[in-house]
Amino acid sequence: MKKSLLALAVLSAVTAAGTAQAQSNVTQRLSRNNRSLLAAAGTAQAQSNDTQSLAPPRLPSIAATGTAQAQSNITIYGVVDMAVQHQDTGQATGSTLALDSGMQSGSRLGFKGTEDLSDGLKVNFLLEMGVNVDTGQATQGGLPFGRQAWVGLSSDNLGSISFGRQYAPGFIAVDNFDPFGTGLTTGTAGSGGSSFGAAHFFGGPSRVNNSVSYATNDLSGFTGNVFYGAGEITGNTTAHRFFASSGAYNAGPVFATLAYSDRQNATGDNARKSTLLAGTYDFDVVKAHAGYSTIKDDGVAAAAIDVRVWLLGLSIPVGAGSVLAKYIRYADENASNANANHSALGYTYPLSKRTNLYTSISHTANDANSKMGSDDSTDAFYPVAAGATVKFYQVGIRHRF
Repeated sequence: MKKSLLALAVLSAVTAAGTAQAQSNVTQRLSRNNRSLLAAAGTAQAQSNDTQSLAPPRLPSIAATGTAQAQSNITIYGVVDMAVQHQDTGQATGSTLALDSGMQSGSRLGFKGTEDLSDGLKVNFLLEMGVNVDTGQATQGGLPFGRQAWVGLSSDNLGSISFGRQYAPGFIAVDNFDPFGTGLTTGTAGSGGSSFGAAHFFGGPSRVNNSVSYATNDLSGFTGNVFYGAGEITGNTTAHRFFASSGAYNAGPVFATLAYSDRQNATGDNARKSTLLAGTYDFDVVKAHAGYSTIKDDGVAAAAIDVRVWLLGLSIPVGAGSVLAKYIRYADENASNANANHSALGYTYPLSKRTNLYTSISHTANDANSKMGSDDSTDAFYPVAAGATVKFYQVGIRHRF
């Protein structure tokens, strides 16, 4: 009896050891496979192209396992951008030296995903929060996902529709033709916020809440966008309503865009309307940038708006980097002595596919009744004196992941 029990104990121990060894082998194989996958993903990421568009770079997906992996994915991405900058806004107290976040591209952390519903139909979403890296605080007034927050559907044949807080077509158009990519210039030293570049002069909202956006697919270089933002004011469907549309052609060396927007005021009786025609042409050795916009309202208020904005710019490849330059003329047709002239020169240099250094200098000369040249400035916050010449210098680093 004792021998039988002893034999059973030995057999159990041998079996347990064999099972543990088998599990160990499986674990080691999985570990080796995971390391291989991570290495492959890292190599692929290092080879990805670096762009300066609004769309963030695509990264290796974090996906569910098994069958679901082929149907959906979630991507985590972001930008960390910091700059030292010096600005003189014409204050009697002197200039400002500051360390600020998001001067070339707003610092951010984002999540985006896609679920394949089959037959070319997909569900898409994006949640993107802004971060002031110099303080760790959220941007866009502290909104958790203030940069973008939307969900929608896309079709291989019918285009895409999305709902939420989204970029306005006019802002996207300016970002696409501004040689500085709506960054680097017209920031406000000490505010901690990102720079708007040429968008500071061309006006219009960058993002719109409660919006619906329809975009076509690429049709031999042509794309279109129709956009509506609900005002959500009880008893007044016109108040704060926003409507916009845009079209673009992008093929070979040519990019051209036409954008229109109509934004109602708080009472719904005076709409501000803007029309932008802009484009670029790439000559290989230099890319030319140009744009023209009119900004008007319905003239209900005593001081009606009638503004003209011109931009001429260049981007020139120099070594591994690029030299950027632009001139903007802001002309107020209604107000007396309220025009402004803005010029800027900059340089970006890549350290890798995802990291670059940048520097810029900009100069805004205001007429006696103009206060242009500093995005976040108000009469109580880093004010610009009427008629001041605003000088802005910076050097920074941007990393995208």
